[in-house]
Amino acid sequence: MACAWTASYGLEIVGVTVTPHVVAESMPYRRDPEPAVGARVQLILRNNGDSSEPLVFDSSARLLFNNKVPGELLASGDWAWHDIPGATEEILAMPPKALAVWTLNSRKAPFGPGSTVAVKVGPENGACLSGNVKLETIGTWLSAVTFLGPVDAINPDTIIVHVANDSDTALEIEACRLWLPRDPKTPRILDSKVDLDDLQGSNGCVTIPAHDRGGFVVKTSPLPLTYAAVEVVVKRLGDTPFALWTHLRVKPERFDIAGGWVTENHNSVTSEIFLKALKRLHVNTAYLGLTPGYSDTPLYARYPLKYLGPLIALQIYDTDALLPRIHAIECLGEPQYGGGRPVPPQEVWEQLRPFSTSRLATTLTHSEERVWRDYAGLSDFPHYDAYRVGAPSADAWRKYERWGDVRIGWGAPLETIGDMCRSLRELNRPMPCAIWSQGPHTGWDVHDGRERTSPTSDEIRMQAYHAISTRITSLYWFNLRLDSMIQWRDTLDELGRIGRELRVLDELLLEGDAYRFERRTGTEGKLDWDLASVCGPRAGLLFALDLDYTPDPDEKVFRFGPPRAAQWSFPLPHYLSGARDVFRLDADGIGDVDWSREGNAIVIRGRENKVAVYVATPDKGLRTHLESERRRLIEEERALQFDPAHDDADFARLVQLASEDGREGAM
Repeated sequence: MACAWTASYGLEIVGVTVTPHVVAESMPYRRDPEPAVGARVQLILRNNGDSSEPLVFDSSARLLFNNKVPGELLASGDWAWHDIPGATEEILAMPPKALAVWTLNSRKAPFGPGSTVAVKVGPENGACLSGNVKLETIGTWLSAVTFLGPVDAINPDTIIVHVANDSDTALEIEACRLWLPRDPKTPRILDSKVDLDDLQGSNGCVTIPAHDRGGFVVKTSPLPLTYAAVEVVVKRLGDTPFALWTHLRVKPERFDIAGGWVTENHNSVTSEIFLKALKRLHVNTAYLGLTPGYSDTPLYARYPLKYLGPLIALQIYDTDALLPRIHAIECLGEPQYGGGRPVPPQEVWEQLRPFSTSRLATTLTHSEERVWRDYAGLSDFPHYDAYRVGAPSADAWRKYERWGDVRIGWGAPLETIGDMCRSLRELNRPMPCAIWSQGPHTGWDVHDGRERTSPTSDEIRMQAYHAISTRITSLYWFNLRLDSMIQWRDTLDELGRIGRELRVLDELLLEGDAYRFERRTGTEGKLDWDLASVCGPRAGLLFALDLDYTPDPDEKVFRFGPPRAAQWSFPLPHYLSGARDVFRLDADGIGDVDWSREGNAIVIRGRENKVAVYVATPDKGLRTHLESERRRLIEEERALQFDPAHDDADFARLVQLASEDGREGAM
């Protein structure tokens, strides 16, 4: 079906969102990355024509960008991927006043930030859209959009929006609208406008000062699990209002902790002993689907693990009964490697597209920061898979000059975990991000002479918190199989501590947005601390992460020194300027700290090493609430009556289970 337009049709670009590509400058590679000059661009279009008939696009539609069709731009490498009509045989019909969002992820400067693109849509003698589009970065964007809902609810009913204002003028938040499809089976046609009322500015603040961040919370009716355009109307003081836009999947965000491939090579997930061990570590998710002997038994009710994996049988998984049990679909592995051949981003889009009409969120594993910007925006919940000790890596570990003339091949600077997380977050904003974090694993070999083939407890903790401090919203351990737990028992206590801490902090992480980051140096330019903050309406989470560690030349592990005196300054957003309480939090409890206020910053003094987490809040009751939650978690742990990290008899039961699994596998 060819497209034919008359003067009665008019397609208008009502919004443009430009997310510049970034690359982490701290990461050396065997082959240097190309310059990050592209961008992820969302064009928000509305059918403003006079006709009562829909505006129809099919694969033969004439769509030109700088006088080239999208296929030419993919072939030339100007674009990495796009979802513009014609990418498939799908026919799109836009009713009058309906919206559509077209995304292109560019690679080259003619389609990067600051460029001007000539766009023509429609027949040469009757185009419904023709003009130049400026791909501007205006210094203001939606930095995080999070959908929340009651525990186990299918549909979210709360939205938290964070706005970054990097301009020189204050902003006023005026309104918010959602654009939704009337039919979730046609998610690309947004023909239902929902005006959201009663925006609750963060701590009552609807003004965002220059070079600061702010936002709002809004309650809604239960929202459908589909794609939406979010329109936030803001105004620079003394100027006319304008809209900030994004397009993303509506999904209830929950902080899940996954155990990875817990069923690989054995059937331990059908054993209560192993399930107790996972629950003791606060793991609630695993790379598995419906599993006979587990999912269909009372074990699931007592030890529920959310499903993460190739849940492609949508007639089974996309049901009201199973949706609360599902974390996300993960079905493409690591497409940057693709079993030896990188899968082109456009092919990845094509493979994920069938899930767009489902209610299940998709994930994508990114592996190499050098080029993962080409895959930006492809999935609903991106995450990455990169480890810092004794594991395969994309970056060149011996090129790091972190310790001067000391070059190592068995490990990389732990803080580059945070650098990669910030890269992934900025490429995919305002979508949430997760990570695969390095845990105990039996599958790695001796690496560059490092005999310990799994990270130490300190290395596990540091990698996890360098990620957490960037505001991830789920963490997947690689890889809590039964054999890993047994071989690396010395890590179980640390895994449990991190799990408990995350369960105390998870709501604040979900509500928040990455706010500030500083890499501090000490004497003679030596790296000292990474300081990061995640701030939301109720509190700011303040992280001090120790950079004063060295590679042990004999055991080839990273060593940290004893606690040392330090003083840190953590700037807070304007809406948290009234913070009345600051305290330290870890698995063992909540404690007072020596703090003061200097301008918009909280200054903390203390003696710390490795990881220190502080909470700054205007709510004097938050300390009590978090401590109650911590104590509740401890009671849950005790109720299991199972602690293989400390109890030899309990650990022996895991060993016995592994032995039984081994005998069954040999039969």
